[in-house]
Amino acid sequence: MSPKKYKSLKKYLEFVELVKKSRQYSLRKAKSYEIAIHWLNTKLSHNQFLIFSGILVGCSAGLAGVVLKSLVHYIHFIITSKVHFSEQIIFYGLFPFLGIVLTTLIVIYFFKGQDRKGIPAILYEIARNSSFVSSVKMYSQVIQSAVTVGFGGSVGLESPIAVTGAAIGSNFAQTYRLNYKDRTLLLASGAAAGIAAAFNAPIAGIMFAFEILLTGVVFTDFIPLVVAAVCGSLLSRIILKEEVLFNFRARHDFNYHNIPYYIILGIVCGLYARYFIVIAQKVEHFFSRLKLSKIRKAIIGGIILSVLCLLLPPLFGEGYESIKSFTNGDINHIIEHSFFGYIGYKQWVVVSFLGLVCLLKAVATPVTLYSGGNGGNFAPSLFAGGTLGCLFAFVCSWMGIQDVPTINLIIVGMAGVMSGVLYAPLTAIFLIAESSSGYDLFLPLMIVCVISFLIGKWFSPISPDLKKLADEGKIFTREHDKNLLLQIQVEDLIERNAITLNAKSTFKDLIEVVKHGRRNIIAVLNEGELAGVVYLDDLRPILFNPDFQNETDIHTFMKIPVEVINQHEDMISVVNKFDETSTWVLPVVDDQNQFLGFISKSAVLNRYRQLLKEYSDL
Repeated sequence: MSPKKYKSLKKYLEFVELVKKSRQYSLRKAKSYEIAIHWLNTKLSHNQFLIFSGILVGCSAGLAGVVLKSLVHYIHFIITSKVHFSEQIIFYGLFPFLGIVLTTLIVIYFFKGQDRKGIPAILYEIARNSSFVSSVKMYSQVIQSAVTVGFGGSVGLESPIAVTGAAIGSNFAQTYRLNYKDRTLLLASGAAAGIAAAFNAPIAGIMFAFEILLTGVVFTDFIPLVVAAVCGSLLSRIILKEEVLFNFRARHDFNYHNIPYYIILGIVCGLYARYFIVIAQKVEHFFSRLKLSKIRKAIIGGIILSVLCLLLPPLFGEGYESIKSFTNGDINHIIEHSFFGYIGYKQWVVVSFLGLVCLLKAVATPVTLYSGGNGGNFAPSLFAGGTLGCLFAFVCSWMGIQDVPTINLIIVGMAGVMSGVLYAPLTAIFLIAESSSGYDLFLPLMIVCVISFLIGKWFSPISPDLKKLADEGKIFTREHDKNLLLQIQVEDLIERNAITLNAKSTFKDLIEVVKHGRRNIIAVLNEGELAGVVYLDDLRPILFNPDFQNETDIHTFMKIPVEVINQHEDMISVVNKFDETSTWVLPVVDDQNQFLGFISKSAVLNRYRQLLKEYSDL
């Protein structure tokens, strides 16, 4: 029942009383603003209320992003404000370890071990949980990522911000009983607002929602999404100080003579992105194979991360300050605040330093994530891309090439690696264009991002982060028919009241079953297990033949079924079995071959048509 059907205050109060009595909504627990929003829902049209919802969700998600970014920035400021590297060593060596261990303890004792995190978790909720996201995620990701990244974890805040925004949007929709379409739209709006606030880039937030979250889902009305992203970005710009915002103002003018640089950089970014992904998978497998408790894994990961940050301080935290130093030409300042500073500023030192940072960033990030920390790959991919672009520019200059567009290569390299790691070229292009006010760099951004993306697709058609879930049918892909089929569960279509025969039944028993049965197929069981089936079409020629009246062996008429469906199979496999066998009804069994019932092709097609109608409205 929806309150929007009521057009007067009197009717609305009757609605509230009815809901209260039915225990669907407790008036005593409702806040005054919730009552006001419910009342607005009765006064506004559906589209008007969605736009209003987009504003509220966008502001809430944007504010969450602003709070998280500010908190982590000030923690980093306290840690890195020391004048000399020798004074910072204790922070680099201790804090990353504490961050991972504390985050793990928080997950265990405050969130009962529920540590599902990252964008894949939200994609799962959209596809398999009707866009219902737990209310705990509205604050759990903020707390966990603030501790991890604030203490130096080598990951980013953007994924936790997106998850937090998605949870805010989903729970807002749940509170006001919006349907799946609107719930998914507000979920995506919250995530887009979070990304827009994190980068002060509303278009990038919108691209992120369409390119990553809403894959396989088509919306005809996305105005609330745009409104939410704008609200999140505005809050970020108004509240955050310049040094907290992700922006890069200095750059070279674009010169078409430099296109060869960008083509080569695109190839380098694509190959590096693949390296980043492969190392992340190996680190994940390493920690998953460890037969240790979460705390012990966190201790191991914390020690590894602290050692890496101690050797290469740019690996500490998100790394955006290091990229800003690169674009300002302060590489010497970065090197001085590391052990490399004791060697001196030499060309081979710079190349070695930048090369090691690129190589080990791909280790530090998954170590942080899979040992117990919380964060995402947004910032690591941007940081690695900027460092890679700086290294590429420095090598070109070292080779004697004149007028190398160093700053442009750093900025474009950020987008290139992000495109290859996240499989999101449009998000990367608009993110960097907005953050650097570099709309004149669209051409090199497109060249580098597309090349990097295509190299990634050549290695793996689906993002490796999502491939396992996609193969299991737990998230949407761009194959719309497959998305719909995977929403259908075998358990929901089983006809469990099927009439069966015992393996010791007689011909007379069979005749009785035929009289009362509705199907042209009968299951024959042996102590509950499926022994075979009897097809009515096979019985018709002999049904009234007196020679068979005294036949007692049911096996005379029984056949082995042409195919059997397991209760845990996905619907794509079931449809393939129907097609391959040209049958209309198949038996279903459990893992012990116990008979559960039948599934008909008609039931599958009817459910598919229902889903097609529901999703066509999105």
